[in-house]
Amino acid sequence: MKKSGCLLAFLLVAVCLSMLVNFLLVAALGTKQAIHVAAGQAMPPHSFEEELVQPGSDRHAKIAVIPIHGIIAFGSEGPLGLDMVEDVKNALAQAEADPEVKAIVLDVDSPGGEITASDVLYHALRQFRFSKPAVVYFNAIGASGAYYMACGANWIMCNDTTFTGSIGVIISTLNYRNLFGKIGLESVVFKSGKFKDMLNGAREMTPEEQEYVQSLVMQSYDRFLGIVSEARGISAQTLREGPADGRILSGTDARTAKLVDQLGYVEDAYDKARELAGQPDAKVVRYMRTYSFDRILRFFGESTATTLQIDLPGKEYALEPGRVYLLPPFFAP
Repeated sequence: MKKSGCLLAFLLVAVCLSMLVNFLLVAALGTKQAIHVAAGQAMPPHSFEEELVQPGSDRHAKIAVIPIHGIIAFGSEGPLGLDMVEDVKNALAQAEADPEVKAIVLDVDSPGGEITASDVLYHALRQFRFSKPAVVYFNAIGASGAYYMACGANWIMCNDTTFTGSIGVIISTLNYRNLFGKIGLESVVFKSGKFKDMLNGAREMTPEEQEYVQSLVMQSYDRFLGIVSEARGISAQTLREGPADGRILSGTDARTAKLVDQLGYVEDAYDKARELAGQPDAKVVRYMRTYSFDRILRFFGESTATTLQIDLPGKEYALEPGRVYLLPPFFAP
């Protein structure tokens, strides 16, 4: 009887705490929304916390740093949340809606990724720069799809030792026909058209299929080339005959090829953003991931899973067969 009473008291306390936390979250959200409404601003689709990076004497001016790290892909987890593409778009929306944000710096460390995801971020960044300046800074690597996205900014910077460039497109598949023969397996396919299983690894591709896939690659490549040509003021022919053959470039070589505007460190990118915004005394803040109550509940829900998964080194960068990627050549299988 005594144990039952203790259990009941514990449950009562837990329910009260849960209700208090929910009340505080709703109150905080309501206060934030009221502030935006009072200022005549639309509430951004998502709110990210701000971490002070560099102080500034102007309390009403700031440069927002948006981190983009890892493979660029829909549904891929990034520094800001569980979906890199949507999170970056939301961060751009937040920076645009905040009157104190005078410019942004995209802190990029990415080898590229899916072509459509890269194109979506390029478009979002290009739209953003019509309202406020945008500077892209490449850290260790900013290649292929990351470079594609950066073409939407006002200014591109990197370090002398950064790997960048890799202007090219890749589609990959695996051919396991000989392996099937050794272990006694045979692929049986029923298809509605001759191209429906053209990336089937259980057989050799026909010359017609190879020509068709290559035409898809070149179609995407021509779009990539056109975007770089327009952004950098370099003719498509010059790019084809020079740095746009898929090669990786150092930051020094990229500057010589006019693919980047300036060499330096990330602090120099902050100063450039201040210069473009005309706000020399602006502070610098970095957007951080927000841990909401529903995210905490989701975390506890996922933590109950009993599946054990072991990822081999490099597995997180494995190319999925049939997908179109903007990635450096060393990611090819």
